[in-house]
Amino acid sequence: MDVFGSFALLLAFICAVYALVGGIAAIVTRHPLLIKSARQAGIATCCLIFVGTLSLEYLFFTDNFSVAYVVAHSNRDLSTFYKVAALWAGQEGSLLFWSFLLAVYVFSVLIAYRNKNGELMPYVGVVLAGVQIFFLTLNNFVASPFKALGVAGANGAMDLVARADGNGLNPLLQYPEMVIHPPNLYSGYTGFTIPFAFALGALLARYPGEKWIHLTRKWTMIAWAFQTAGILLGAHWAYAVLGWGGYWAWDPVENASLLPWLTGTAFLHSVMMQEKRGMMKVWNVWLVFITFLLCILGTFLTRSGVVSSVHAFAQSSIGNWFVGFLAIILLVCFGAYIKNRDYLKSENQLDSIVSRESSFLFNNLILLVSCVAVLSGTLFPVFSEWFTGNRISVGAPFFNKVNIPLGLLLLFLTGVGPLLAWRKTSTESLKRNFGWPLLMGLIGGGILFAFGVRQFFSLFCLILCAFVTFTIGMEFVRGSRVIRARSGASLLGSAIELTMRNTRRYGGYIVHMGMVLIFVGLAGAAFNKDVQKEMQLGSTMQIGKYTLLLQSFDTRPEKNYTAERMIVEVLEGNKPVMMLYPEKRKFLTGDGQNGTMVAIHSTLKEDLYVVFAGMSPDSQLPVMHAYLNPLVKWIWFGGVIVVFGTLVALLPNTRAVLVLSGAMQPTTQPMTHGLTPSSVTLREGHD
Repeated sequence: MDVFGSFALLLAFICAVYALVGGIAAIVTRHPLLIKSARQAGIATCCLIFVGTLSLEYLFFTDNFSVAYVVAHSNRDLSTFYKVAALWAGQEGSLLFWSFLLAVYVFSVLIAYRNKNGELMPYVGVVLAGVQIFFLTLNNFVASPFKALGVAGANGAMDLVARADGNGLNPLLQYPEMVIHPPNLYSGYTGFTIPFAFALGALLARYPGEKWIHLTRKWTMIAWAFQTAGILLGAHWAYAVLGWGGYWAWDPVENASLLPWLTGTAFLHSVMMQEKRGMMKVWNVWLVFITFLLCILGTFLTRSGVVSSVHAFAQSSIGNWFVGFLAIILLVCFGAYIKNRDYLKSENQLDSIVSRESSFLFNNLILLVSCVAVLSGTLFPVFSEWFTGNRISVGAPFFNKVNIPLGLLLLFLTGVGPLLAWRKTSTESLKRNFGWPLLMGLIGGGILFAFGVRQFFSLFCLILCAFVTFTIGMEFVRGSRVIRARSGASLLGSAIELTMRNTRRYGGYIVHMGMVLIFVGLAGAAFNKDVQKEMQLGSTMQIGKYTLLLQSFDTRPEKNYTAERMIVEVLEGNKPVMMLYPEKRKFLTGDGQNGTMVAIHSTLKEDLYVVFAGMSPDSQLPVMHAYLNPLVKWIWFGGVIVVFGTLVALLPNTRAVLVLSGAMQPTTQPMTHGLTPSSVTLREGHD
């Protein structure tokens, strides 16, 4: 099966090369048979990558320890569940997994548009084939996951051998979330290839109008949703497994995943200006280009070893391949832009600083400033070592100092945007729309201040959260009341109908509401507490309102590891609340690494987070480290709402049925809160 999988990848490489060369020939000649042939070669490439990936998984499930990659990342006692995750546990497999996910996207695009957009698709196919060739080059010739395990024979040649068992999976990956976190994050990284291919293809083809924007919108949103889910799942994994009490440490690889999310978010907002007003065409094209470049840069940081990270792979020469690929992408993008920049002229100019266009513009500027700050802080240690010989680290204080104010400005604009009109907003409209939201925000802030919230940034963040919540709520209530008045449905039913009539707009509001919940959770970080103490049986530790009683300490042998476990009773006052079981795991394979399983008692108000920190070297007593982290659960709940809102925004609009002078008239136009019970007025939905 290893030979079969390796052969499938080699054939995939050959097909991808043909898809590239044949696609270029098709663009030059416009011959329909060449166009079809190049497309079929692209589809064949994807199918062969699927075969190669499934072949590697088969080797894991059958415990084939004649293959070096299987030996390095699996063993017989590893559960079937984690043998799935072993596919992306190391460098070779993760690169193949990247090719696999990219193939899923490419296959979907080639099938979905096989008989559509004939002028554009050959260009898109060429770009996609070029990206696939790069990763298939790595899969076949640089970091093949199908290399056989071997030892030097008597004559110096390599003899093939098979081991009885493997080294096992990295303990940090033996956690259920790690089976879903990397696929989500990689799906985000690879998914941004599709809008990149359409943007570059449209620029090369000088494709007329904004049609490429409409074609890429759903693919961008799908990639963005996966990237969002991947980032939050990674944060939750770091919170639940690493045992340091936090969920975001501004680690270089964490930052690498955030960078394309920031620029992708900017693109999803600014693209509306191109759709509505024909503005920011250059900006949008380069946002797509930069987002894809940052995806490749993030992969480079993970695999080159140039940055120190718990997530990064060991030092490897493979980073040079990514540097070369980044250089090629930049040259192609600059060449296409210089040659066709006249195609990107804006049709309109900004009419007023107080308008929806300006809110999108400021939103973009804030996201890009944040991106530049995170990127510069991440790469500063590398540049400092290059120029001075000393690696100077940039820690969390720098990132927090820059990004907390930027995040608050972004949160403010999230509430302001829906209240502004396109082109220009009148003073009267500002007074009418801003009055109640500002008042509710200030009232909420006053209540929080009275209850003892004094930390400035947290208090200001929660005030803005109340402000944004009220503006979003007003948008839903206004439109729902109109539908309710005409249909007699409940307010909730009317809100659902309103959302389904303009899924893009109201799905976006749901996404914004999810971000508000995430900001509520982030605001709680200013009030975190922690206590560490050596514990004897029967001793207690106090943290906040909780008393932690160590009832016993035991050792549990499991199939793949041995667990040392604390049995902790949690009391609130003298009332028992629950039992917690933090543990340390000693894995039986590999280099004997340890794993941590954190015990968490989570409520909407706070998390009680208990870690077995190991044995004291002096007293040989178990050490307990307890944290009290307010509002953390709001982050995870907000992430679910963000993904749900994105899915809603991807749904097609339902047709509204309006009552006009007693007659039922269907329309596909979105209803907005410009409708009144006494008359019907249709106006364009301001997404």
